[in-house]
Amino acid sequence: MDQKADVRTGTKSVAYFSMEVGLRTDLPTYSGGLGVLAGDTIRAAADLELPYFAFSLVHRSGYFRQTLDPNGMQGEEPAAWDPAAELKEVPERVEVEVEGRSVTVRAWEYPVRGVTGHQVPVYLLDTDLPENQEEDRRITDALYGGDSRTRILQEAVLGLGGAGLLKALGLDGDITLHLNEGHSAFLALALLEDEMVSAGTGSTPTETDVENAAAQVRRRCVFTTHTPVPAGHDRFPTELVESVLGPQRTALLEAAGLVEAREAGDDEEEEGNGGQVNMTHVALHFARFTNGVAARHGQVSREMFPGRRIHAITNGVHAATWTGEGFQALFDEHLPRWREDPYLLRQAMTIPLEAFPPAHARSKKALLDVVKRRAGVRLSPERFTIAFARRATPYKRADLLMSDLERLAKVGQAAGGLQILYSGKAHPRDLTGKEMIQRVVQAGEALPPEITLVYLEDYDMELGHHLAAGSDLWLNNPRKPMEASGTSGMKAALNGVPCLSVLDGWWIEGHVEGVTGWSIDRDWREPADPEEEATRLLDKLEETILPLYNDDPDGWAAVMRAAVAFNGSYFHTRRMMEEYLALAYRGEG
Repeated sequence: MDQKADVRTGTKSVAYFSMEVGLRTDLPTYSGGLGVLAGDTIRAAADLELPYFAFSLVHRSGYFRQTLDPNGMQGEEPAAWDPAAELKEVPERVEVEVEGRSVTVRAWEYPVRGVTGHQVPVYLLDTDLPENQEEDRRITDALYGGDSRTRILQEAVLGLGGAGLLKALGLDGDITLHLNEGHSAFLALALLEDEMVSAGTGSTPTETDVENAAAQVRRRCVFTTHTPVPAGHDRFPTELVESVLGPQRTALLEAAGLVEAREAGDDEEEEGNGGQVNMTHVALHFARFTNGVAARHGQVSREMFPGRRIHAITNGVHAATWTGEGFQALFDEHLPRWREDPYLLRQAMTIPLEAFPPAHARSKKALLDVVKRRAGVRLSPERFTIAFARRATPYKRADLLMSDLERLAKVGQAAGGLQILYSGKAHPRDLTGKEMIQRVVQAGEALPPEITLVYLEDYDMELGHHLAAGSDLWLNNPRKPMEASGTSGMKAALNGVPCLSVLDGWWIEGHVEGVTGWSIDRDWREPADPEEEATRLLDKLEETILPLYNDDPDGWAAVMRAAVAFNGSYFHTRRMMEEYLALAYRGEG
């Protein structure tokens, strides 16, 4: 495969590895923000015509399709699909040794086309082949499904199988390898083995041998961490690592200093008294450059991993993908070429204020049509509509708005009515997340008729697009500092939808009070106080946001315009990719 040199990257190509990637709504190869960001990253690389290649798993059963019963209890069904009906099969095959046996891996290619027509191939690795044992055929089926053994087998296929596919495709030359989260860190282990073979190291390498080889691996790898919560980083007991990867690879990890003491309170299914392998620590060890995904997240990551040099590249979203039909038409009229150059959105300040409400009304109608189709509920285009759509996990606090139902009812009634749209999936094993969904659904039933709450099932890219474009206010209230970045509010900003958010993640950088939106807390340095934050959330709605929307249409349009000009023009993946080019893909980090 041709790897033409590219002066912008300083390498022949970049290979991007991610456990999930959002390509299309109907291809269930993603679960949420991490995968959607990966898809946007690849789209930005295609727009910039970069020599970029992406690797993930095929996930034939998807993440899952979510259903909610009348009580708000989540159910799950497989999101099965047939890659043969959608994608081109790559002829190359690779072998991955796990648990002492060889597993054959193939790949399916999905081309991502940029705004200029340039394509970036995405390779989805797949073990469902007749020559594999039945249980091995299922390894790449379910995204984030199964137990720790299934998880480490998937990560072995992504990392070790991905390394083999790089060679098979002729991409193992002068190339930068981008590890998106620690899921793909076994890629570095495969590179380490190759370096030691090249160096002629014997069967009993010394720590010096391993470190010399690691230094060569480090020249090639960059790493992005997304998780500011220690429990969110994959850790596998050494007994499991040795069982799956074999004693020789486990010894290499130990020689590299990557076998750690087991932490108290680890998952009950992690039996044994040995150590553990933290996949984030593996990626950190082998990366020449590491970054968090917002300025605050970079700071939190440095505190989590003392002594590590961790930069910050704030996430962005792909402007052409996430702008709704109303604002696409508005930008096409006033800012030609905004798709190729989203920095032009800074010039949205020159668009007349009176152009914004009708553009938004068009996107709002599209959203309400989707709500009618998906939930059978007819909403009013006149009523103020709040959207909250996040992964349903406790720290996202979907139920914070429901903390004082009596006051929420009074606020909504005084404003002439409210419409509140929720969406988001809980992981099948996250019982607290499922209970949170139930609380939201049941709280909605207790609200007066003037306030309509709809929890939309099966959150996906299409629904996320319409919610971000068509709502009047984007609500986000995580428990800080647990929000790594948060890209949903960036999508809203592209569509002139202001945010009401806790000051965490990207909102610390994007928030200008009363200009681009509003903050729930007073200062990002304040410790989290859920009770006070719940009160201040309703205060902002009652005293500031709803009066502005109802009584000052020009003032509201000015906030919409500023959200586009200040945030939409900056928090996009073109800017993000240019920072990766300048900071991560060139040089030694």
